[in-house]
Amino acid sequence: MSDTVDGVVARMRERLSVLERDRDPARFFLATYLRTTQAVADAVDDGRFEDAPWVEWWDVVFAELYLDALDAHRIDPKSAPRPWRIAFGAARDAPPVLHVLLGMNAHINYDLPQSLVGVISPTQFGDPGLLARRERDHARIDEVLARRVSAEDGELRRLSGPRRALDRAMTPLNRRMTARFLRESRAKVWLNTQALHEARVAGDDVYRRRLAELEVLSSARVRDLTTPGPVLVRLGVRGFGVVLPPP
Repeated sequence: MSDTVDGVVARMRERLSVLERDRDPARFFLATYLRTTQAVADAVDDGRFEDAPWVEWWDVVFAELYLDALDAHRIDPKSAPRPWRIAFGAARDAPPVLHVLLGMNAHINYDLPQSLVGVISPTQFGDPGLLARRERDHARIDEVLARRVSAEDGELRRLSGPRRALDRAMTPLNRRMTARFLRESRAKVWLNTQALHEARVAGDDVYRRRLAELEVLSSARVRDLTTPGPVLVRLGVRGFGVVLPPP
């Protein structure tokens, strides 16, 4: 377990070196995630959050969920959480952008609500002012990620090689859609975080059941992205995130 963003970044770099050596397609998402984690760390240093120590702690807890899933998959693929089993099990020759989208979907929909519950105590959920600050800092991550969309699109272009004329024509639209997906999914994540908090208060058994529901919903959304066809168009129709139903 890492205690700081620097520690997480070091762990990411170690794993990325192994994935690149093995030509494992999981390297595409990890490389993207490493760059965005560094961007969040820079935003923390620049004072762009209301509670920088909390954001750093949250960023570490969030990243560790992914790294633990990756390590579990490398040891025994069946031991990773189901959304990650599907993401890591995608065809090795699938386009790099698909591997990135699968990783984003699993990490945001399944891991992010868990990480927020992990760093917002039941007492803090009962403090409207503090909870509002947490929600604002949660939303500010979108600003950091939105600034990365163009650069990450360029990196994926470099990895994927020449694009078809249609792909080139759709690039501006794809970037706008990606930014919209991030906003949409974060709103749903906050709803799921509140649902998991309520389940936590109700007891461990209730929490485990609700988390299992989230795992099923997240897995279905990840699997949907692996079906043939234009992924971003399908996301535009069906949405990016998932929402837990009422208990």
